[in-house]
Amino acid sequence: MRRMALKQISSSRCFGGLQKVFEHSSVELKCKMKFAVYLPPQAESAKCPALYWLSVLPCSSPRSPSSPPLIFLIRLDTDGLTCTEQNFITKSGYQQAASEHGLVVIAPDTSPRGCNIKGEDDSWDFGTGAGFYVNATEDPWKTNYRMYSYVTEELPQLINANFPVDPQRMSIFGHSMGGHGALICALKNPGKYKSVSAFAPICNPVLCPWGKKVFNGYLGPDESKWKAYDATCLVKSYSGSQIDILIDQGKDDEFLSNGQLLPDNFIVACTEKKIPVVFRLQEGYDHSYYFIATFITDHIKHHAKYLNA
Repeated sequence: MRRMALKQISSSRCFGGLQKVFEHSSVELKCKMKFAVYLPPQAESAKCPALYWLSVLPCSSPRSPSSPPLIFLIRLDTDGLTCTEQNFITKSGYQQAASEHGLVVIAPDTSPRGCNIKGEDDSWDFGTGAGFYVNATEDPWKTNYRMYSYVTEELPQLINANFPVDPQRMSIFGHSMGGHGALICALKNPGKYKSVSAFAPICNPVLCPWGKKVFNGYLGPDESKWKAYDATCLVKSYSGSQIDILIDQGKDDEFLSNGQLLPDNFIVACTEKKIPVVFRLQEGYDHSYYFIATFITDHIKHHAKYLNA
């Protein structure tokens, strides 16, 4: 396979391996994209399994129009932390477990950036940072906002061509919007991923405010088209090979209580289709990276069980 042009942005030694960030010109998204890749020590002498991480919506919370303005004082070290590839690699602490189990872990950015689309920066939960892992069909988004094809096709091809990975051993996981992305990628591509897991995923977006907003914007008003990117809907029609799903959900997650995540709908659908799902409701945990850091080793072990079998 032809090696594609990559620009290395950074490289840091971590738990015997290397945490790197690269930039490339994406064919699918028609813009420059960054992704992070962790190369464990084992990658120096052998091809390793690849585990893909999909990240959350931009780090914001909705406020009512009557809310007072907020002022933040932020210290920016290196790239700073928005919801890009940087969040996961700096906050989750996954590298130690990835090193132990010999997994190459890839974390792409969450959307196209700098596409000069009118309105792309107007909202924290739509446009820049919030690609929602769909292939948009509506103007003006359809030219650039093709994150589904990017994470399932273009990025794996790039990783396979440039890094010591075994293309037959690949898994996927994610958080919130990225959990939604991980679930739909696995369910839409039976056999492509050895395993899937998620932290607080948006499980039934056709029925939640986030999903309705982004699907209407990216896919148009025909709600029948939305179901192709809804994990609960996809489970109901799933007929592929068995896949074991692990989901962790914080019980004190504000987005659980306000109806954005809807995991119960997904669990019911999985039960009816006899698809194995381990759902763990974690007492006292919220939607943050403190929650992810607490249970990230469990998820790495879950994937290693299948990737290293």
